Amino acid sequence: MLWNYLRFDFGDSYYRDISVIDLIKDKMPVSISLGLWMTLISYGISIPLGIRKAVSDGSRFDIWTSTVVVIGYAVPGFLIAIALIVLFAGGSFWSIFPLRGLTSTGFASFPWYQQILDYFWHLVLPIIAMGVGAFATTTLLTKNSFLDEINKQYVTTARAKGLTETQVLYRHVFRNAMMLVISSFPGAFIGAFFGGSLLIETIFNLDGLGLLGFESVSNRDYPVVFATLYIFSLLGLVIALISDLAYMWIDPRIDFESREV
Repeated sequence: MLWNYLRFDFGDSYYRDISVIDLIKDKMPVSISLGLWMTLISYGISIPLGIRKAVSDGSRFDIWTSTVVVIGYAVPGFLIAIALIVLFAGGSFWSIFPLRGLTSTGFASFPWYQQILDYFWHLVLPIIAMGVGAFATTTLLTKNSFLDEINKQYVTTARAKGLTETQVLYRHVFRNAMMLVISSFPGAFIGAFFGGSLLIETIFNLDGLGLLGFESVSNRDYPVVFATLYIFSLLGLVIALISDLAYMWIDPRIDFESREV
């Protein structure tokens, strides 16, 4: 079994006439699309927002943005998904976005630019439903990390040397403050890639790995269950390794090779 798993040979599904690895490959694009884009967008918005909140700590901007992100975190993603469908996917109001799948009928015959637009058009509502609750943790973590660093002595020294506030933030504070944010990335990515997408995949009829894992557990399809657990564990280890390497890039003081035992 161990030798087979090292070669990604998981056998055949008990309930589907297909090998497990082919079944996972078929579902992978949906989960990659949801997990990757949701993580990139949430980090791309949360980090600048957290920095802005740290700089303007206690201001009206800080208070109302904190209120918005905490409310977004408190509301379950599936409720947001249902509300988006009712409002924008032909529920009771507008029919702007598609309700199911990642592509439209006849996708293969579209020009390349129309394929890209169609792909992102299908992703808008699922990404919003998953991303609203993801902003709070990263935003507040970034804010608190920056506040902790801003109050340290080296920041006062940098300001005394005549550096602008932008130079202080992005040359000195940024690297030290981002350590905690980077350390939380593996868990956030795996959560978005698997657990966080289950209900969203169900609501928007997206046949991805989250839904596959849930159905396999319900049907006791053990080869698929073991294969999905193996792949997600492996992904978590790889991303954690990338995070450790990113520490060295962000903070040159961390040098694993020069450490003395």
